[in-house]
Amino acid sequence: LCHGAKGIRNGGKMNKFIRIAAAGVMSLAFGAVAQAEVTVKVAYDADPVSLDPHEQLSGGTLQFSHMSFDPLVRWTQDLQFEPRLAKSWEQIDANTTRFHLRSGVKFHSGNVMTAADVDWTFDRLKESPDFKGIFSLFTDVKVIDDHTFDLITSEPYPLVLHTVTYIFPMDSKFYSGTTDDGKDRAELVKHGDSFASRNVSGTGPFVVSSREQGVKMVFDRFEDYWDTETAGNVDQIILTPIKESPTRVAALLSGDVDFIAPVPPTDLARVADNDGTDLITMPGTRIITFQMNQNRVEALKDARVRQAIDYAVNNAGIVDRIMRGFGTVGAQASPAGYLGHNPDLKPRYDLAKAKELMAEAGYAEGFEISMMAPNNRYVNDDKIAQAVASMLAKINIKVDLQTMPKAQYWPAFDERAADMMMIGWHSDTEDSANFHQFLSHCFDQDSGNGQYNSGNYCNAEADMLMAKANAETDAAKRAEMLQQMETILYNEAAFIPLHWQNLAWGVRKGVHAEKIVNALNFPYFGDLVVD
Repeated sequence: LCHGAKGIRNGGKMNKFIRIAAAGVMSLAFGAVAQAEVTVKVAYDADPVSLDPHEQLSGGTLQFSHMSFDPLVRWTQDLQFEPRLAKSWEQIDANTTRFHLRSGVKFHSGNVMTAADVDWTFDRLKESPDFKGIFSLFTDVKVIDDHTFDLITSEPYPLVLHTVTYIFPMDSKFYSGTTDDGKDRAELVKHGDSFASRNVSGTGPFVVSSREQGVKMVFDRFEDYWDTETAGNVDQIILTPIKESPTRVAALLSGDVDFIAPVPPTDLARVADNDGTDLITMPGTRIITFQMNQNRVEALKDARVRQAIDYAVNNAGIVDRIMRGFGTVGAQASPAGYLGHNPDLKPRYDLAKAKELMAEAGYAEGFEISMMAPNNRYVNDDKIAQAVASMLAKINIKVDLQTMPKAQYWPAFDERAADMMMIGWHSDTEDSANFHQFLSHCFDQDSGNGQYNSGNYCNAEADMLMAKANAETDAAKRAEMLQQMETILYNEAAFIPLHWQNLAWGVRKGVHAEKIVNALNFPYFGDLVVD
């Protein structure tokens, strides 16, 4: 571990901040930062693509949000709810939940957080192309006083607290007004340049002190952080993106970094057996899939062709040989334990059946498609894409495959730039409906439903079942509806399910990350204890 590095101080003047230029990007570093005594060097496969917590609904964005912002409520390791900025709550009526905020919580700018900031943040979430789908059943935040507000839904909704884990109050005063060049400081620009994408003022444990996109981010402990009861003792985090897995693992084993993620399946034993490191693993619930774009390829409108592709993909072989068993073969989006998981749906690799379906649909001679996948977002993503492409060749589908870093991939994904595109998804609400809402629901720009449905699949019955399930508070009835929904998607081969990706972190001994990681893959670095 690195000790003795200096943080930024300004004599305790909370409203003063320093602009730091990094690779042409301006990031804010506020003054109230403690002198760094314990520095932890972190290496992920990629760094956040933006500092705007509402720009992209992704794991990288949410990992960052838990460092520089705080949610109203967060998940514990055993998937219970833990109060954070909201200290308590109660249900007022069937459609209203009242939340009580902690008092005296400061943003990095020095502004004091109030319920008005929650209201402002909620309104911005409702405008975010990525996040508004999660909040589609939420109609309003009604401010009662500075520390009390009501969250109102359009109908009884069983997942209110699940969804509140995605409300990270933003500093409304800081993000209001205009920039020097006349732009709205609150402007939300996807894959673009905005004030919020380059500047941050949250309530979280760490201030962004410097940022060089794709190279390094430095986080310093927020001296006025509200959670004085946390045992966390890390004063500075240096995040370095290392895309190549062997290089990332080598950096941990050599002592150059203290915390890495992910650890590739090929190196689990090396990290576990090394005297100076520990391996932390958890079963995962992120489903890795391919989507098939029916608007780009006529053949993909035929369910038999989509089924043929599913039958041609040996997902068990991918888990066995590429993932080295570090994953669970999937046949649906919902993992075991979710209400929508249907145990009757089985993986269906059968090459003879795949060829039969292609012939039946009139495509025995096959066709050509383009395919895109990231090469630094999911474990072995590029290798998986190469394997799927070679499997499809066996049913005469010729694939033109491109892989690229996620910073380039997500804009291409939003453009639906290829005929088949890879996407992994962890349910935002730990509930089955969320998979369908974002990945396979009929696309609706107004509601945000289908925001990540690059296949343009659409089934009104599946959508209706999701909507009915979201309004049903009886768990048994919800399960029945959600399992029916999963069955429809399976029968129509709405997408190609590959596997649920397990999670693995590597740390230097003495870095007690086992207490701060979770199945959502959002490490709570503010609570990290280092010997």
